Amino acid sequence: MPKHRTLLRSLLPLALTLSAALSVAADGKYLFYVGTYTQEAGSKSKGIYAYRYDAKTQEISSLGLAAETVNPSWVAPHPNGKYLYAVNEIGNYKGPNSGGLSAFSIDHATGKLTFLNEVATRGADPCYATVDRSGKFVLVANYTGGSVAVFPIKPDGSLGEASDFIQHAGHGADTKRQEAAHAHSVDMSPDNRFAFVDDLGLDRVLIYKFDAVKGKLTPNDPAYASLDPASGPRHFVLAPSGKFAYVVAEMKSSATAFSVDLNKGSLQPLQTISTLPKDFKGENDDAEVEIHPSGKFLYASNRGHDSIAVFAIDASKGTLTLVENASTQGKIPRSFEIDPTGSLLLAENSKSDDIVVLKIDQKTGKLSPTGKTLEVGSPVCVKFLKEK
Repeated sequence: MPKHRTLLRSLLPLALTLSAALSVAADGKYLFYVGTYTQEAGSKSKGIYAYRYDAKTQEISSLGLAAETVNPSWVAPHPNGKYLYAVNEIGNYKGPNSGGLSAFSIDHATGKLTFLNEVATRGADPCYATVDRSGKFVLVANYTGGSVAVFPIKPDGSLGEASDFIQHAGHGADTKRQEAAHAHSVDMSPDNRFAFVDDLGLDRVLIYKFDAVKGKLTPNDPAYASLDPASGPRHFVLAPSGKFAYVVAEMKSSATAFSVDLNKGSLQPLQTISTLPKDFKGENDDAEVEIHPSGKFLYASNRGHDSIAVFAIDASKGTLTLVENASTQGKIPRSFEIDPTGSLLLAENSKSDDIVVLKIDQKTGKLSPTGKTLEVGSPVCVKFLKEK
């Protein structure tokens, strides 16, 4: 097959997904779920919380506790909207050195979650989960375990035992924080052929070929893209164009832009830029990175400076220019999420037990307060899904 046709095939799923999302976003109604820490000191959380969101009016209403479960720090809705998967970020599920992954069915009328089953992730402290594009597998990153696991989804939404498990090996330049591998996220390419895994301990984005029939991972060629020593890559996001990708580095407080070849599954570094103001001297760890649905702006969260860094994206080069650092009006924004319309950014302040709702300027990307605050104990993750 000619190269340009192969590339078109890779980009088409992304283009169709973006087009479909924008067509319903203007007046759509959504559920969103908040993953939390229940075992942090002083935590007020009991599990996963549900909200309803009307994109037309921007009204948000609380549906309360959706499911009681331990440390559901990251949640991942199934593409069909029927199921939700949540990591249980612990290190002792059914024995030492493993966390858990829980499956739930979703009641769209009430937002409540019904527990289906839980499986061992085979590595301690799972911190990220994603459902593959086919909706047949859940992929999990185990932070302390330094590993990645794949779990088949059964017809009823429950989980089978792992179809694959990859143990990372090695260490980074920082002997305290990078003494071993620490897988922190796993994201799929638009055509489901590749999985990109940020490993904070190795200063690498590892790239795997994904077999969506067997649920197997094999190292790609090239097998990884490197970041600067002691960067600590945490989260990854692909631009809507499919031409560029961005990685936020927790330890270096920076964002790195990559050019992307979705045919080969390769990443080439373009630029690394700080997420902090030049005059900031305190301690800071970066956490989340997201791209606006328009593809014009990149956002990254600063824990310590307690802000969202806003960048303008050069559409042709993929490089970043800092626009502003907007306060999250709370402490330690562990993560955030942009609503499906691209109108609002929900900043999760894990140490002030709230989610602050900020408005996004569609021309500049800048953030401004809406006055809306959602009270949630130790919030970590927000994920939207379309109501039926």
